[in-house]
Amino acid sequence: MGCVQCKDKEAAKLTEDRDTSLSQSGVGYRYGVDPTPQHYPTFSGVTGVSAIPNYNNFHGAGVTQGVTVFGGVTTSTQQGTLRTRGGTGVTLFVALYDYEARTEDDLSFRKGEKFQIINSTEGDWWDARSLTTGGTGYIPSNYVAPVDSIQAEDWYFGKLGRKDAERQLLSTGNPRGTYLIRESETTKGAFSLSIRDWDDVKGDHVKHYKIRKLDSGGYYITTRAQFETLQQLVQHYTESADGLCFNLTGVCMVYIPDTVGLSHDSWEIARESLTLDRKLGAGCFADVWCGTWNGNTKVAVKTLKPGTMSPESFLEEAQIMKKLRHDKLVQLYAVVSEEPIYIVTEYMGKGSLLDFLKDGEGRALKLPNLVDMAAQVAAGMAYIERMNYIHRDLRSANILVGDSLVCKIADFGLARLIEDNEYTARQGAKFPIKWTAPEAALYGKFTIKSDVWSFGILLTELVTKGRVPYPDQLWNFFMCYMCSSSISYMLTAVCCGCIGSRKSWYLLCCSSGADLFHQGQKH
Repeated sequence: MGCVQCKDKEAAKLTEDRDTSLSQSGVGYRYGVDPTPQHYPTFSGVTGVSAIPNYNNFHGAGVTQGVTVFGGVTTSTQQGTLRTRGGTGVTLFVALYDYEARTEDDLSFRKGEKFQIINSTEGDWWDARSLTTGGTGYIPSNYVAPVDSIQAEDWYFGKLGRKDAERQLLSTGNPRGTYLIRESETTKGAFSLSIRDWDDVKGDHVKHYKIRKLDSGGYYITTRAQFETLQQLVQHYTESADGLCFNLTGVCMVYIPDTVGLSHDSWEIARESLTLDRKLGAGCFADVWCGTWNGNTKVAVKTLKPGTMSPESFLEEAQIMKKLRHDKLVQLYAVVSEEPIYIVTEYMGKGSLLDFLKDGEGRALKLPNLVDMAAQVAAGMAYIERMNYIHRDLRSANILVGDSLVCKIADFGLARLIEDNEYTARQGAKFPIKWTAPEAALYGKFTIKSDVWSFGILLTELVTKGRVPYPDQLWNFFMCYMCSSSISYMLTAVCCGCIGSRKSWYLLCCSSGADLFHQGQKH
């Protein structure tokens, strides 16, 4: 397809503050910024990997310019002095969730249990001593928080995006008045109170209130009611709505987060440690199983067919892939690097987005839900863009769905490693031609903007509930004019033959999938 509006000016303005005051409580569909750190120190200790190559720069193999140093991502937000080996300070931590040890080196614990941290220098798993049992072992750092901090409060959800907050609060089992407090996306140092509400017009919905900080250190939603601590604020609005839509009745149900990795130092694992319990799907290059690791941890296992890719190339790529961490990316847990290669990831209970839309609960989804799912994919891809990485095979079959319509991107980066003549020829039955941008299909030039094109085709899969794009046509970019008017605007924004005119993932997130859908309906 030719460029419909090559000179279209892209919005440069950041998302406006949409947290409501007591007099403004409308709910929008704008997807917030991702909850990952924006600055990444150099990582070490990974053989042969010191930076993520800039795959968006195709000046030939071995290019060294334009790389982004990456690694050492810390997933916890705890602050304070830890007692480390050689350190002097002591800070107690408290368990936020239950945890059952997966290996002999791990430490089992229960919610509320307190710990003394022995060593916190090894990243996402800390060596700790339980003050309850006296036992020592490794614990997942994202399962604990400093004692007496707001991170230790049940109602504090940290860097949770606005849309994610709405999704959790609107989950089955949360009554009216269910609430959570999170960091404000738009105002540094402020918080947002999100409450589930109901009325005859909107039905179940969520309202958001900005919690501002006083210069003296206190907090308030409205200046007539000020509090020294967030705990006092919560107590006040639990006893009385006092201007809010409803009084606070209970804390939002918590989804126990995944640990970062299966356990401390479990990356290359033994094939014998995995049990393949149930086949979830089969493809040209791999089968996918629901499995169990070490007899106690449910995982998804992708078993690659022999000859699909070089074990050496895969292991090198996997070392990079495991450092990509975002709540909209399926987490890579571990690998079996000898053929047949096994890829172990987190398990997503609803399966692929394609199957979910065609044969599952997705058949009944309305447009707002589809918009939210598209926005989740865009948020994950914006992170991949920042990391100078490329997916290369973005389509609904490679998006996985979990509880509460959570969507995560899978199989990022694997496409370039496939060693198959019918695939690399870019014309065979195995090559996803209908999702591939013209420059990638014709000339093999894959960039992040190629992924933007593929996102446009994924949008058509969403609104058609999994129908094959352009079922009577092979080359999708010749047939974009056949799209229905309700999605034509979206496709002109992302499926543009002029690479430079396609929106970046960052701008797609700023303008949001909702805006694209709504503007498309006006045309």
